[in-house]
Amino acid sequence: MSGRTVFLDGRRVTLAELPLKGGGQAAVFPVVGDDGIVVKLYREAPGLKEELRLKRMLTMSPLVTRPTDASQPPELAWPTALARGPEGEFLGYAMRRFGEPQHVQLIGLFTRAQRLKLFGDRADWRFLLGVAWNLAFMTARMHYDDLVIGDFSSSNVVVDANGFVTFLDCDSIAFSDPATGELFPCLMHTTDYSSPERQAGGPATRATDEFALAVLVYQLLTAGNHPFGGVPHDSASESTVKDNIAASISYVVRPERVIMPRGTIDPSVLPPELLALARTAFGPGVHDPATRPSAEAWLRALDKERALVRVCPARPLHAFGSHLTACPWCTRAALTGHDVFNVPVVVPGPGVPQPGPPVPTPGEPWPTGLKVALLILAVMILVVIVANA
Repeated sequence: MSGRTVFLDGRRVTLAELPLKGGGQAAVFPVVGDDGIVVKLYREAPGLKEELRLKRMLTMSPLVTRPTDASQPPELAWPTALARGPEGEFLGYAMRRFGEPQHVQLIGLFTRAQRLKLFGDRADWRFLLGVAWNLAFMTARMHYDDLVIGDFSSSNVVVDANGFVTFLDCDSIAFSDPATGELFPCLMHTTDYSSPERQAGGPATRATDEFALAVLVYQLLTAGNHPFGGVPHDSASESTVKDNIAASISYVVRPERVIMPRGTIDPSVLPPELLALARTAFGPGVHDPATRPSAEAWLRALDKERALVRVCPARPLHAFGSHLTACPWCTRAALTGHDVFNVPVVVPGPGVPQPGPPVPTPGEPWPTGLKVALLILAVMILVVIVANA
């Protein structure tokens, strides 16, 4: 069944009856017979300011001058045409379509079930590190072009199978008209990624983007853990992420102050330079925007780590930082029975024989934990032999 008819730069198109997604202010519809574009329609009649914003955006081409890989999608779902009704009334805009299965929301990388469903065995820690690098690069490049993301969250970014990222909802980006200097601010924000000054009604700035970027990078490198999760020990009621941000309470900086959610990954999985950036962002950087690490600082640190990633010889899907001497994911799986990146670990019940230790691939070093286990086993056998002699 077809929906309403709209005009894109005078070209008549028909929208699907049901939207792909919808929010409080707008809904995004597929175009019948054209899978390459979607149309975002505002629920309330947009004013002249919104129409002028989109018109100005159509004269701009941000990020198009930088060289990219041939397989890389655009980093911005930039408006391509205004959408108007039969009487010429402004309704919204068209943009290129970035949807499943080719592109999935960044939030899909934050849970093990979604990672396996959407990316299979590709989304190991090395992949997440690469996505974080792409996210930092996009942020730095947008700031270089004098664009402020503003509403920066895990729901406004999509990822493809190669880890490339694309920012959606570009109509909320803050920018100044290159021709007139007129400022078009960002009026939207997502609380779990909003710095205290943004929560208090302050404008979107590079510093507010840098706060959101720090949260997203940390979530990626810990397979989904929010750095402001948990409940403070002195909290009189259930504390939210927004509350913890406002109070500058992060277990990454002050773990003794927070009852952490069950299953929280230890911050030490982050390489030292990245952990130092995180602790600056979630410590002094919460209330002092000037001290927050820049997108460029994250980019440099992430770039350095990409060349140093180690792979577990026992489980090839376990990648981790070069600062660690043993695989953190194997250790975690042994302690909890839950493998963050591989298939579920089955904990045998009473009377069921335990599986033997994993055997390293020939030619690769034996993991430290396995060396210790075998040494203990050898000593126990020797003791038994001596006792029975």
